[in-house]
Amino acid sequence: MTDKDSKKWAMADISDKKTTRRVAIAGGRIRIGMEAFQLLESEQMPKGDPLAMAEIAGIQAAKQTPSLLPLCHPISLNRVLVHSFLRPDDLAVEVFCVAEIAEKTGVEMEALTGLSIALLTIWDLSKPVNPALEITSIRLVYKSGGKSGVWVHPDGLPDEVVEIIAGLEC
Repeated sequence: MTDKDSKKWAMADISDKKTTRRVAIAGGRIRIGMEAFQLLESEQMPKGDPLAMAEIAGIQAAKQTPSLLPLCHPISLNRVLVHSFLRPDDLAVEVFCVAEIAEKTGVEMEALTGLSIALLTIWDLSKPVNPALEITSIRLVYKSGGKSGVWVHPDGLPDEVVEIIAGLEC
């Protein structure tokens, strides 16, 4: 094995980084269709409440990120939150996953993993009503901490994310 090969699959070296409070928020949507949306709104989905289960699943997933992504650092999460918002005009649910730590490395992958599993949980609980589902727009919308400071997605922050960030400051 050459020196080049030994660096091919290495975790990032974070030994010289400072420990700072870091927050990442990921967002995405699932389009569920008219019938599923109406049943979700009226709390009559056949397999239970997809939003409550998505919150639990998203938190669990964020905690499991290092076991799913081979080069992701194991970290101690301070907090994971999953927020869901109904979007009647699109017959969709928009989900945001917040992950927060005080560490030497970022927490974006934990937020994205939590978001993805939350969306898949809504899919799983909605598919008996409508198998023609669509997950879209999975993205990092916000991160703060570390030497980069604050980063906001070029499309800006939805109002709900601004409120989520304000709530984190309390």
